[in-house]
Amino acid sequence: MMLISLYQMQPLSGDVPGNIGKIAQAAIAAAEMGAELLVTPELGTSGYALGAAFEKVAEGRDGSIIEALTEIAADCGLAICAGFPERDGSQVFNSSVLVRPDGSTEFYRKSHLYGEAEREAFVPGSEAAHVFDLNGIKTGMLICYDVEFPENVRTLALAGAELILVPTALPEGIISRRVADTVVPTRAFENGVFLVYADLCGTENGLSYGGRSVILAPDGDELARAGMRETLLVAEIDPTAYDDAKAQNPYLIDRRPGLYRLG
Repeated sequence: MMLISLYQMQPLSGDVPGNIGKIAQAAIAAAEMGAELLVTPELGTSGYALGAAFEKVAEGRDGSIIEALTEIAADCGLAICAGFPERDGSQVFNSSVLVRPDGSTEFYRKSHLYGEAEREAFVPGSEAAHVFDLNGIKTGMLICYDVEFPENVRTLALAGAELILVPTALPEGIISRRVADTVVPTRAFENGVFLVYADLCGTENGLSYGGRSVILAPDGDELARAGMRETLLVAEIDPTAYDDAKAQNPYLIDRRPGLYRLG
């Protein structure tokens, strides 16, 4: 059992210290409510609509962004999942990090880039998402567009994931609303996992975000749902509470991989 929180935030475009400050305030509030995890949006530390400016703000895993998040996690006594532009040599990745209060970290690089702006700014990650332990719960990370590919979530579920964290920067629009309201809950339901989908909100350099962040249960039910404004959501998750639901929905057990031809 774990109390988790989600921060739907309005980014300060290109202002890394300002965004880190906002995440710190959310972490303080979440910790005061007893949360053990705070999930924040895709590229929430930098802003998402930066274009060529990502070259200037991108940092390595030993940079000030990870250092600041590590300090916040330690001070508040909770884990933090955050998106950041990651530099690795001459390459820049759209990445997420999970920082625990003890300073240990997990990283993931977005593997499915969406649209020309992302493909111009980033290199796609080439490593599959992995499962790690978070306070006794098997956890994985994806980023935004990644979750819309069923194979990604199914791979994590087959590896034992019980909780999947998905920082996102979903834009406003009818298709995006279908993703947030229909596709993402279906991913939780069809894989029997908790799923935390944390979006940006407001506007940034002419781009409007869709909000509608959500914390989902393994039966697809909404444990908490945001609207369009800045919001801090909190929900308790307990994997053992959904044993009956998983027994009634045994997709992972009844799969017949030999019949599938994936290309």
